[in-house]
Amino acid sequence: MAQLATLARPYAQALFQVARHFDDGHLSSVSQQLKTLATVSQDPELRQWASHPQVSAQQIAEVMLASLQPPVLEPIQNLLRVLIDNDRWCALHEVEQQFHTLLNAQHRVFDAHISSAFALEPTQLPALIAALEKRFARRLHPIVTVEPALIGGIRVVVGDEVLDTSVQARLQQMSAALTQ
Repeated sequence: MAQLATLARPYAQALFQVARHFDDGHLSSVSQQLKTLATVSQDPELRQWASHPQVSAQQIAEVMLASLQPPVLEPIQNLLRVLIDNDRWCALHEVEQQFHTLLNAQHRVFDAHISSAFALEPTQLPALIAALEKRFARRLHPIVTVEPALIGGIRVVVGDEVLDTSVQARLQQMSAALTQ
């Protein structure tokens, strides 16, 4: 995967440089359209169809651009055409990930991957984020998933920091202490 990340980095950086010269609304729209294209590019049927020798780069671009809500932004059109012309459109997911990282860095926001044993109520999330922002001393963007294996509690990953208050983690700690 390191090669894919290396391949995608210049595209993400170039798109970010172009998009940030506009207002934040434009930057957000670029991000949203890029995310949609990245999702579409992961479709196995699309990949199989696009690998057929009789399918042209123009056809691939038209199909992928059709997945976006009009108006399709010029930087997105240009990026897609360059990626398709260089047979690198399969790297769109990684380009989107790196663009997202650059966008978060500009706004000084970090992704907080929150795993919970149970679905969080919408009213619980703001209080949880406020407590986590205080704990990690930075602004956080929550990405919440349900992971029943935790049994109870939550696990939060921000960058390389982990806060694990799950029952599963406590049971593992108790097990380790008893076997020593």
